[in-house]
Amino acid sequence: MQRLIRAYMDETGEHEVDMHKVAIYAHEKGWPLPKPMSPFELLAKQFTEAARDQIKYDSKTGRPYRVYHAIPVENGQLSLFVYVDIDEASRNAMWKSLVNRREQMVSDGVQLTFDMEHWIGANPTEEPIDLPVDLTPDIEWRKNTPHDDSEAA
Repeated sequence: MQRLIRAYMDETGEHEVDMHKVAIYAHEKGWPLPKPMSPFELLAKQFTEAARDQIKYDSKTGRPYRVYHAIPVENGQLSLFVYVDIDEASRNAMWKSLVNRREQMVSDGVQLTFDMEHWIGANPTEEPIDLPVDLTPDIEWRKNTPHDDSEAA
C-alpha cells in the first residue's frame, strides 16, 4: 500500500493526496477491494462511535466527561475492547481505560517528536519547528477557557 501511495504521488505530481483518489488509483492498478463488513460488524462500529461520542456534564463542575470508556481485553490473538459506563465502572476498569488512553497519547508524542526531528534534519535551512510535548499548560488552558454550549458537544 505504501508503494502505491508513492507511485500515485509520483505519477500525479500531487504532494497533498486524497486517499480516496489513491484507493481508486490502486484499484485501477489491480489492487483487490477489501471484503465488505458484515451488517453486524458495521452496526458494532456505529455503536462504538456512538459510545465514544456520548458526553454528559458533571453536576458539580459543569465540565463535560465521556460516558463510555473502552477497556482493552485479550481474546487469544486479538486485542478487543469492552465498554463501561464511567458512573458504574470499578476503579480497576477505569484505571485500565485511562492508562490505555494515556499510552496512546505517549505513543503519539513519541512519533510526533520523531517526525519533527526528521523534518528539521531534512530541512536545515528552514526555521526549526519546536513543539513541546508537555501538554500540561495546554490542558490547563483549555480546562479554564469558557465554552458556549454549541462547542461542548
